[in-house]
Amino acid sequence: MKRIKEVIVVEGKDDTKRIQRAVDADTIETRGSAIDDETLDLIDRLAQTRGVIVFTDPDFSGEKIRRIISEEIPEAKHAFLKKKDAVPDNPRGSLGVEHASPETIREALSLVYTESHDNPEVISQQELMDSNLMGSHDAKERRLELGEILHLGYVNAKQLQRRLRMFGITKAEFEAALKQID
Repeated sequence: MKRIKEVIVVEGKDDTKRIQRAVDADTIETRGSAIDDETLDLIDRLAQTRGVIVFTDPDFSGEKIRRIISEEIPEAKHAFLKKKDAVPDNPRGSLGVEHASPETIREALSLVYTESHDNPEVISQQELMDSNLMGSHDAKERRLELGEILHLGYVNAKQLQRRLRMFGITKAEFEAALKQID
Protein backbone atom coordinates (compact mmCIF):
# COMPACT_ATOMS: atom_id res chain seq x y z
CA MET A 1 0.00 0.00 0.00
CA LYS A 2 1.37 3.40 -1.02
CA ARG A 3 2.12 5.81 1.85
CA ILE A 4 0.65 9.32 1.66
CA LYS A 5 3.05 11.99 2.91
CA GLU A 6 0.43 14.57 3.87
CA VAL A 7 -1.72 14.28 6.98
CA ILE A 8 -5.40 13.84 6.11
CA VAL A 9 -7.84 16.04 8.04
CA VAL A 10 -11.12 14.23 8.76
CA GLU A 11 -14.09 14.84 11.03
CA GLY A 12 -14.05 11.81 13.33
CA LYS A 13 -12.72 8.41 14.40
CA ASP A 14 -14.90 6.44 11.97
CA ASP A 15 -13.48 8.49 9.08
CA THR A 16 -9.95 7.69 10.28
CA LYS A 17 -10.72 3.97 10.40
CA ARG A 18 -12.15 4.01 6.87
CA ILE A 19 -9.25 6.06 5.45
CA GLN A 20 -6.72 3.68 7.01
CA ARG A 21 -8.43 0.70 5.36
CA ALA A 22 -7.93 2.41 2.00
CA VAL A 23 -4.48 4.02 2.27
CA ASP A 24 -1.44 4.18 4.50
CA ALA A 25 -1.78 7.67 5.97
CA ASP A 26 -1.89 9.62 9.19
CA THR A 27 -5.04 11.54 10.05
CA ILE A 28 -6.08 14.30 12.38
CA GLU A 29 -9.69 14.56 13.51
CA THR A 30 -11.51 17.86 13.92
CA ARG A 31 -14.19 16.24 16.14
CA GLY A 32 -16.95 18.12 14.36
CA SER A 33 -17.42 21.53 12.81
CA ALA A 34 -16.55 23.56 15.92
CA ILE A 35 -12.80 23.37 15.40
CA ASP A 36 -10.93 24.68 18.43
CA ASP A 37 -7.81 26.84 18.20
CA GLU A 38 -5.57 24.03 19.42
CA THR A 39 -6.68 21.75 16.57
CA LEU A 40 -6.28 24.57 14.02
CA ASP A 41 -2.77 25.28 15.32
CA LEU A 42 -1.88 21.60 15.02
CA ILE A 43 -3.22 21.46 11.45
CA ASP A 44 -1.22 24.60 10.62
CA ARG A 45 1.99 23.07 12.01
CA LEU A 46 1.39 19.87 10.06
CA ALA A 47 0.73 21.90 6.89
CA GLN A 48 4.15 23.53 7.30
CA THR A 49 6.02 20.27 7.91
CA ARG A 50 4.24 17.53 5.96
CA GLY A 51 1.30 19.15 4.21
CA VAL A 52 -2.38 18.47 4.88
CA ILE A 53 -5.28 17.20 2.80
CA VAL A 54 -8.76 18.24 3.95
CA PHE A 55 -11.12 15.31 3.35
CA THR A 56 -14.46 16.03 5.00
CA ASP A 57 -18.00 14.75 4.52
CA PRO A 58 -19.93 16.12 1.51
CA ASP A 59 -22.48 17.93 3.67
CA PHE A 60 -23.00 21.29 5.38
CA SER A 61 -20.75 20.51 8.36
CA GLY A 62 -18.00 19.17 6.12
CA GLU A 63 -18.07 22.30 3.99
CA LYS A 64 -18.01 24.48 7.11
CA ILE A 65 -14.87 22.69 8.34
CA ARG A 66 -13.30 23.03 4.89
CA ARG A 67 -14.02 26.79 4.87
CA ILE A 68 -12.56 27.34 8.34
CA ILE A 69 -9.37 25.47 7.47
CA SER A 70 -9.04 27.20 4.08
CA GLU A 71 -9.23 30.62 5.71
CA GLU A 72 -6.57 29.78 8.29
CA ILE A 73 -4.37 27.51 6.15
CA PRO A 74 -4.65 28.54 2.49
CA GLU A 75 -1.95 26.07 1.40
CA ALA A 76 -4.08 23.11 2.53
CA LYS A 77 -4.92 20.61 -0.21
CA HIS A 78 -8.46 19.36 -0.71
CA ALA A 79 -9.95 16.00 -1.66
CA PHE A 80 -13.66 15.63 -2.36
CA LEU A 81 -16.03 12.72 -2.04
CA LYS A 82 -19.13 12.61 -4.22
CA LYS A 83 -22.38 12.55 -2.26
CA LYS A 84 -23.45 9.31 -3.93
CA ASP A 85 -20.28 7.64 -2.64
CA ALA A 86 -20.86 8.72 0.97
CA VAL A 87 -24.37 7.34 1.49
CA PRO A 88 -24.81 5.12 4.56
CA ASP A 89 -26.40 1.66 4.45
CA ASN A 90 -28.86 2.83 7.10
CA PRO A 91 -31.29 5.30 5.46
CA ARG A 92 -31.40 7.35 8.68
CA GLY A 93 -27.64 7.83 8.80
CA SER A 94 -25.85 10.91 7.55
CA LEU A 95 -23.48 11.24 4.61
CA GLY A 96 -19.89 10.57 5.46
CA VAL A 97 -16.39 9.51 4.54
CA GLU A 98 -16.91 6.54 6.87
CA HIS A 99 -19.39 5.07 4.35
CA ALA A 100 -17.13 5.30 1.28
CA SER A 101 -15.45 2.28 -0.24
CA PRO A 102 -11.66 2.01 -0.12
CA GLU A 103 -11.57 2.36 -3.93
CA THR A 104 -13.59 5.58 -3.80
CA ILE A 105 -11.33 7.00 -1.10
CA ARG A 106 -8.20 6.17 -3.11
CA GLU A 107 -9.71 7.81 -6.20
CA ALA A 108 -10.66 10.99 -4.32
CA LEU A 109 -7.19 11.26 -2.80
CA SER A 110 -5.58 10.81 -6.21
CA LEU A 111 -7.42 13.92 -7.44
CA VAL A 112 -6.21 16.32 -4.77
CA TYR A 113 -6.25 20.02 -5.55
CA THR A 114 -4.05 22.67 -4.03
CA GLU A 115 -5.75 26.04 -3.78
CA SER A 116 -4.60 28.74 -6.14
CA HIS A 117 -5.27 32.34 -5.15
CA ASP A 118 -3.54 33.95 -8.12
CA ASN A 119 -5.69 32.64 -10.95
CA PRO A 120 -5.90 35.48 -13.48
CA GLU A 121 -8.88 33.87 -15.24
CA VAL A 122 -12.04 34.58 -13.32
CA ILE A 123 -15.20 32.98 -14.61
CA SER A 124 -17.83 35.68 -14.29
CA GLN A 125 -21.24 35.39 -12.72
CA GLN A 126 -22.72 36.16 -16.14
CA GLU A 127 -20.84 33.21 -17.64
CA LEU A 128 -22.24 30.98 -14.90
CA MET A 129 -25.75 32.23 -15.67
CA ASP A 130 -25.24 31.82 -19.43
CA SER A 131 -24.11 28.24 -18.74
CA ASN A 132 -27.31 27.55 -16.77
CA LEU A 133 -25.33 26.96 -13.59
CA MET A 134 -27.21 29.76 -11.81
CA GLY A 135 -30.76 30.98 -12.10
CA SER A 136 -32.19 28.18 -14.23
CA HIS A 137 -34.56 25.34 -13.32
CA ASP A 138 -31.84 22.71 -13.74
CA ALA A 139 -28.94 24.76 -12.31
CA LYS A 140 -28.53 22.58 -9.22
CA GLU A 141 -28.22 19.38 -11.26
CA ARG A 142 -25.79 21.05 -13.67
CA ARG A 143 -23.62 22.31 -10.77
CA LEU A 144 -23.63 18.82 -9.30
CA GLU A 145 -22.38 17.37 -12.60
CA LEU A 146 -19.80 20.15 -13.02
CA GLY A 147 -18.53 19.57 -9.47
CA GLU A 148 -18.10 15.87 -10.17
CA ILE A 149 -16.31 16.42 -13.49
CA LEU A 150 -13.91 19.01 -12.03
CA HIS A 151 -13.67 17.23 -8.65
CA LEU A 152 -14.78 20.33 -6.75
CA GLY A 153 -17.37 18.72 -4.51
CA TYR A 154 -20.92 20.00 -4.31
CA VAL A 155 -21.30 23.78 -4.44
CA ASN A 156 -24.33 26.01 -4.33
CA ALA A 157 -24.70 28.98 -6.68
CA LYS A 158 -22.98 31.39 -4.28
CA GLN A 159 -19.98 29.10 -3.77
CA LEU A 160 -19.42 28.08 -7.39
CA GLN A 161 -17.52 31.11 -8.66
CA ARG A 162 -15.32 31.18 -5.55
CA ARG A 163 -14.54 27.45 -5.77
CA LEU A 164 -13.62 27.71 -9.47
CA ARG A 165 -11.27 30.59 -8.69
CA MET A 166 -9.95 29.00 -5.51
CA PHE A 167 -8.83 25.86 -7.34
CA GLY A 168 -7.48 27.67 -10.39
CA ILE A 169 -9.94 26.21 -12.89
CA THR A 170 -9.17 27.84 -16.23
CA LYS A 171 -11.82 28.92 -18.73
CA ALA A 172 -10.65 26.12 -21.03
CA GLU A 173 -11.14 23.51 -18.27
CA PHE A 174 -14.50 25.06 -17.39
CA GLU A 175 -15.68 25.01 -21.02
CA ALA A 176 -14.47 21.43 -21.52
CA ALA A 177 -16.44 20.34 -18.45
CA LEU A 178 -19.55 22.14 -19.74
CA LYS A 179 -19.27 20.25 -23.05
CA GLN A 180 -19.39 17.00 -21.09
CA ILE A 181 -22.59 18.14 -19.40
CA ASP A 182 -24.33 19.41 -22.56
